Amino acid sequence: MNAEIIKSNVSLRSMASKTPVGFIGLGNMGAPMAKNLVKNGYPVIANDVFPASCKELQDMGAQVVDSPAEVAEKADRIITMLPSSPNVKEVYTGPDGILKKVKKGTLLIDSSTIDPEVSKEMAVAAEKMGAVFMDAPVSGGVGAASTAKLTFMVGGVEEEFKAAQELFTCMGANIVYCGQVGTGQAAKICNNMLLAIGMIGTAETMNLGIRLGLDPKLLAKILNMSSGRCWSSDMYNPVPGVMEGVPSANNYQGGCRTTLMAKDLGLTQNSATNTKTSIPLGSLAHQIYRVMCSRGYANKDFSSVFQFLREEEGQ
Repeated sequence: MNAEIIKSNVSLRSMASKTPVGFIGLGNMGAPMAKNLVKNGYPVIANDVFPASCKELQDMGAQVVDSPAEVAEKADRIITMLPSSPNVKEVYTGPDGILKKVKKGTLLIDSSTIDPEVSKEMAVAAEKMGAVFMDAPVSGGVGAASTAKLTFMVGGVEEEFKAAQELFTCMGANIVYCGQVGTGQAAKICNNMLLAIGMIGTAETMNLGIRLGLDPKLLAKILNMSSGRCWSSDMYNPVPGVMEGVPSANNYQGGCRTTLMAKDLGLTQNSATNTKTSIPLGSLAHQIYRVMCSRGYANKDFSSVFQFLREEEGQ
């Protein structure tokens, strides 16, 4: 299918604003994103490998189907939010995958955090079927997903970006075009490396302050009006009792699981190796989160690194 025909299909699709949108992957992030589409009047065709994950969305009026291929039969705009590169490959190119039934001109938006090279592979596979693929990973966590304040980092042909913006604005507050396919993922893994380093630094700082006799709420207040302020200290503090509405206030449940942060840092490590880039702190953060996964923290939020440090001290 030539580029002009694809461009025409994308332009037509952007005008048909309330046509069905497919959504595959209804985990901690995907579920609130899909709910925001429903709240904005979009008919949603949903699928998840765990059918129970679809119940709340179904109660809101979404149609639930049995496979990604069935989603592709019913929608010409599809968003995927999946845990890892192998999951993305399976959902797009597997036996019941999207590309088995995808319609020509379909817009495919992947908001998973995966290897940029896999995004490029999926774009090539989609193009062979006459569809268009964009990588659009997100930042902001579950809270931002729930309140439609996510940041989208988008890679793809610019005309596709323009057609997708109406969907992004239902789910996010900041939508940034990064360049060609794969650049959205590149931006995301760089952001997550800094996030992991910052969270470990915040946890170490808070732990030291507490051991020196400082009240944790007071210390957090001082940090957040000083040069040490960062997102982890100000918006997502890892110390229980300092903030409400964050995983540390809920036994580190919800949010971004440690296993996913370790996965993201693995992607960063691979990219650094491939580009011969030195990332000493990124590599150490990857090691710490991998150790945490082996010590029972895999399914806790990544801010549980504070608890991990305290445990290492025998506290």
